Amino acid sequence: MTKLKNDIVNILCEDARITPARIASMLKTDAAAVEKAIAELEHDGVIIKYMPVLNEEKLGKETVQALIEVKVSPMYMHGFDAIAAELSAFPEVRSLYLMSGGFDLTIIVEGRTLKEVALFVSEKLSPTDKVISTATHFILKKYKTEGVTLTGSFDPQRMIVHP
Repeated sequence: MTKLKNDIVNILCEDARITPARIASMLKTDAAAVEKAIAELEHDGVIIKYMPVLNEEKLGKETVQALIEVKVSPMYMHGFDAIAAELSAFPEVRSLYLMSGGFDLTIIVEGRTLKEVALFVSEKLSPTDKVISTATHFILKKYKTEGVTLTGSFDPQRMIVHP
């Protein structure tokens, strides 16, 4: 990747709302070159989607998210990719990662209620061929997401307690 494209990606990662004209000004180049580079990055699949980082608590969004550790039996000649493709097709799955360590995949799922997430695990995920075991961890509160501290999510000023 060229230095220009790399610089553009870094700027957009900090704030995807920055216009090509502003990026051009920041990088001391012309807006047409920035627009062309962004179009190429999108076409090549480097930039897939622009989306905001939201403080869902302030939105009043009532959803439940869980992190699920999944152990699987990799498929011969396909490894983990075929299993990941199958699992990522579920609409409840927000993110899916191949891991090293004590389990193979981490899945972030979202539902309207605890019961909905639990039913996803018991009725869709666990019965899936090649899934050996799961461990579900419900997300209780978010303090930081996508590198952004969620302002007001926690108060660092705690009362001092003496024995």
